Amino acid sequence: MTNHALPSYLNAEDLGPWGQYLKQIDRVTPHLGGLSRWVETLKRPKRILVVDVPIERDDGTIAHYEGYRVQHNMSRGPGKGGVRFHQDVTLSEVMALSAWMTVKNAAVNVPYGGAKGGIRVDPKTLSKGELQRLTRRYTSEISLIIGPTKDIPAPDVNTNEQVMAWMMDSYAMIEGNLSTGVVTGKPISMGGSLGRREATGRGVFVTGREAAAKRGVAIAGARIAIQGFGNVGGIAANMFADAGSKIIAVQDHTGTVVHQGGLNVAELHKHVAETGGVAGFPGAEATQDRDSFWGIESDILVPAALEQQITAKNAGQIRTKIILEGANGPTTPEADDILNEKDILIVPDVLCNAGGVTVSYFEWVQDFSSFFWSEEEINARLTRIMQDAFNSVWEVSQEKKVSLRTATFILACTRVLAAREVRGLYP
Repeated sequence: MTNHALPSYLNAEDLGPWGQYLKQIDRVTPHLGGLSRWVETLKRPKRILVVDVPIERDDGTIAHYEGYRVQHNMSRGPGKGGVRFHQDVTLSEVMALSAWMTVKNAAVNVPYGGAKGGIRVDPKTLSKGELQRLTRRYTSEISLIIGPTKDIPAPDVNTNEQVMAWMMDSYAMIEGNLSTGVVTGKPISMGGSLGRREATGRGVFVTGREAAAKRGVAIAGARIAIQGFGNVGGIAANMFADAGSKIIAVQDHTGTVVHQGGLNVAELHKHVAETGGVAGFPGAEATQDRDSFWGIESDILVPAALEQQITAKNAGQIRTKIILEGANGPTTPEADDILNEKDILIVPDVLCNAGGVTVSYFEWVQDFSSFFWSEEEINARLTRIMQDAFNSVWEVSQEKKVSLRTATFILACTRVLAAREVRGLYP
C-alpha cells in the first residue's frame, strides 16, 4: 500500500475499514493488466461531503451531529448506496462502504457507481419527531450532490422505508417537484418496489445455494449459523429454513442462542419482535461468551451484522464449509488468508449481499417508467442476475486460481476501470 494513496485527512496509523479496502485493491492490481495504470482512481473517492446536522430536540435544546455522504466512483453511472444512522459511524467506514458499493454494483453489472452516507448518532436516543428533523436536515445538507441521475440513497443500518420517505419528501420540497427516483427502499405507496425488503437476504440465499452446489453441500439439512437477525440475516434464515436447512445458531447484539436440532425461525422472529433480541429465546441454549459463536460447527456461516467481525483473532476457531457475507466488510484481509488456508469457501460481501442494490436498481427503473412489476417478476429477475454474477465470478476464480473475493474484484474493477479509460479525463 503506497503512502501517496492515502488522503491527508485520514490517520495513516489507523485507516480503519478504508485500510481494509485498500489492501483488497492492492491484491487485485496484479490481475488488471493494462488497466492497472488507472488503479489510483479506485484508491481515491471522487467526492466527500462532511456536514453539520443541527436539530432542535424535544426539550428545546440544540444538538449537533456529524453527517457524511461519500461518492467513491461514478464512471459507470450515478452513485448508489445506503445511509446509516449509528453512533460508531466514521469517515473511514463510510469511505470503505462507498468503495465496496462501487465494486458490488459492477460485480452484478448494474449501471451505478458507488456511494454511501451516514450520521454519527444513536437513533434509539431520539424520538420519532427528532429522527424526522435529523433526516430532513441531513437531506437538505447533502441535497446539492444527490438526485435521481446523480446519487441515489437507500436504507442501511438503522434506517428504513420511513426514513427514505422523509428524504424523498425533503428533496421534493427543496427542488419544487416530486422525484420518486431520488431514493430507493421507499414505501410501496410512494413508488417503492415489491420484494425490496427481502432482496438482500434473498441474494444471500441464492448465492449460498450456488456455492453449496459447487461444494457438494446439500441445502436440505444443512446446518446454518447466522450472526445478525435483522433485515438480512432474518430473511436469509427464513429462506434457508424453508429450503429444509437447520438454523442451529443465531447471534445478535443481545446474545447468542443455539439449538443443534434447529431453531424455530418463525417463533424466533416473534420473540425478537416482542423482546428486542434473540436472548432468552425459550428452548435454546444461551452462550455466555460472545466469541464462542465462531467456534460452533456448521455447514454454512452467515455473518450479517457489521464490518470487521471475523479477524485474525477468531478466524482460526471457525469450523464451517462456506461463509456467506451478508454484512459489508465482515472479514479482514488477515482473516481471509487464514480461512482460505482452511479451504473455507467465502462468498464475498460485494457479491453475496448485492441483492438489495439489484432490486433498488429495479425500483429506480420502475420509478422512471412509472410502470411496476409483480413480486414474482422481481424475484425471478433477481435470482437470474445473482446466479449469473456468481457463475461469472466462479469462472474467473477457477481460471485465475484465486479466491471468490479476488475474482469478484477482478471482474468488477475491470469493468469500472475500462469505463474510466474509455471516458478519458476532462478537461
